[in-house]
Amino acid sequence: MRLEINDLHVHYGKIEAIKGVSVVVNQGEIVTLIGANGAGKTTILKTISGLRNVSQGSIVFDGQEINKIPAHERVDLGISQVPEGRGIFPGMTVLENLEMGKFNRKDRKAEMDEDLDKIYSLFPRLKERTSQPGGTLSGGEQQMLAMGRALMARPKVLLLDEPSMGLAPLMIANIFNIITEINKSGVTILLVEQNAQQALQRAHRGYVLETGNVVKEAKASDLLNDPVVREAYLGTGAH
Repeated sequence: MRLEINDLHVHYGKIEAIKGVSVVVNQGEIVTLIGANGAGKTTILKTISGLRNVSQGSIVFDGQEINKIPAHERVDLGISQVPEGRGIFPGMTVLENLEMGKFNRKDRKAEMDEDLDKIYSLFPRLKERTSQPGGTLSGGEQQMLAMGRALMARPKVLLLDEPSMGLAPLMIANIFNIITEINKSGVTILLVEQNAQQALQRAHRGYVLETGNVVKEAKASDLLNDPVVREAYLGTGAH
């Protein structure tokens, strides 16, 4: 499995939001995109998912160009996104939300039940709240639910958009521990995250975006120690 974004250009009307970005995500990696608000990180994820159109360039997944493939079929191919703001169904129970994640699957019920058990072992809080409406959960629990729902589709690559947004520090640490666990279970992850420190500590590689361009690409550990990156995104100067 390999996800390749080649010379990607994306427009919102006449405004070019993404200006020739190239990103590679190899099987088994956590790759993170960091950058200020408005840098184009979310737009890249939406374009991979099929929610934005490609103006120029290509997205290749598992050796197949997917530019023209509809969003729901990309889920079948193995691409799942956890959107910014979580996007859970507030009136549905936790279980019903999770079941929405397997909507496209055609395999046997036993396999889906097995996946549900895996989600509950990854997120014990969700098991405790199986019959509770999603809208009554805390922010952190809703984030877990959104991640669990995406995992129910059995993705090869999980696109995570701002998973720590609005969460308390303890819950942020918990969510990032779970992200590492998901990756260790064999799921490749492309992560967009404002909390650059946490993202780079967990990722294998990272790309820095500024106004629709990749300005730096390196191993995550190198970016963590880069004085320019530290100054701009980690709130610490070079010491």
